[in-house]
Amino acid sequence: MANVLKVIQPPHSQIAITATDLASGKLIFEQNADTLMLPASTQKLLTAVTASYLLGPDFSFQTQLKAASPIVHGHLQGDLFIEFNGDPTLSSDEIRSLLLQLKQHGVEHVDGAVYLVGNNSSQTQANGWVWDDLGICYAAPVSDFVINQNCIKAQLKPKLASKQSRVVYPNYLPAVITTSATFDKTRDKTFCHLDLKRLPENHYHISGCHADNKTLPLAIAVSDPGLYAQKTLSSLLSHSQISVAKGVYVIERSPADLFLIAEHRSQKLTALLKTMLEDSDNLIADSLFKQLGQRFYQRQGNFNNGAQAMASALTDLGVDIKHAQIADGSGLSRYNLITANQLAQVLTLIHTEPKFKYLRELLPISGKSGTLRYKSLYTQAPLAGAVAAKTGSMQGVDNLAGFIHTKRFADTLFVILENGLSPNEKEQQLAPFNALFLQSLLDRSQPPSNQ
Repeated sequence: MANVLKVIQPPHSQIAITATDLASGKLIFEQNADTLMLPASTQKLLTAVTASYLLGPDFSFQTQLKAASPIVHGHLQGDLFIEFNGDPTLSSDEIRSLLLQLKQHGVEHVDGAVYLVGNNSSQTQANGWVWDDLGICYAAPVSDFVINQNCIKAQLKPKLASKQSRVVYPNYLPAVITTSATFDKTRDKTFCHLDLKRLPENHYHISGCHADNKTLPLAIAVSDPGLYAQKTLSSLLSHSQISVAKGVYVIERSPADLFLIAEHRSQKLTALLKTMLEDSDNLIADSLFKQLGQRFYQRQGNFNNGAQAMASALTDLGVDIKHAQIADGSGLSRYNLITANQLAQVLTLIHTEPKFKYLRELLPISGKSGTLRYKSLYTQAPLAGAVAAKTGSMQGVDNLAGFIHTKRFADTLFVILENGLSPNEKEQQLAPFNALFLQSLLDRSQPPSNQ
């Protein structure tokens, strides 16, 4: 081990670091690299590698329209089945396109019922997700039924000449949002915060107060994705002028021997992983995580078999995953635990294995793309444009794992995990610890100035 850097330990948080010169293979720095830490969204590096390995580059999510009998002269006898497969990117516009294909076959009436097929009873949040995240869209439920990211966009607006509020959202959405919240327009209350209560049947109530006088955008996670899909499809069928004799229902399995009428495929895996890594998209990560379990064990995917599939696949690839704890694919769970060295092994696969090398090109670039586009100190020299890495942030956590390279600095793999960072201390930081560490790496490589 060659700790040639002088690193100032943060006063209150815990750090785990490893950095390796990829040209020479020499270790530059290591500290607490075998200590288990919360990975947050650096967990998505594991998801990207495992999905590439188990699912392959041509993988895509499918949503299909099927029927028990073929369409004859524009007539659909019996029932229509819409098979959902957990596509995290499926939009209502894409469902309209499927229904348009049905219309193009001349179908304007379904003699039977419309059945939405998917598992609505499986676990939609992983163990260890923080309860007060569950109403927010970055923790939207991971279900077979996903429409518009299972997210409801709304606004909390102050009423004129009043402290009262009102909620504005599209009236076609199958949800009810009410409010008794107030606006503290002068910010003179000692305690002022908002509460979101999630009620049955995708009903929500906002209470408390908001210390501002401006409109607050809201992104509320759907509570019951099956019901949300059922009501959304009822509306979309009506707007598509397709009548249904016996209603719209949710079921878990289709009957055998159905005819395929129309199909929508998501983007292929590479495009999904690009969004997942650049934007740190949790829904894509955990939807893929469930697919890992389904592909590996040939049964309904869930968080438990997804975790086992990931651990088995990484072990096959030579990653020593012993002692780590895997709970999800996004890093949202507080039950995840991983070491800097284990993350470094995953990054080494990305650097060395031809089938994984493309993943490096999908990482956020400092000052240019994704979650590193505007991150403090990464938008200016010397770090701007030099870092390709996955961020990992949640309360108390500020991690970074990836690669750094400049014209004067050899290609270097690094993992920097910082846990136990209080919100107050983070707010008072002049710069993130990971940025200071990477700057020290670059300073080490610079030639001395002429005297």
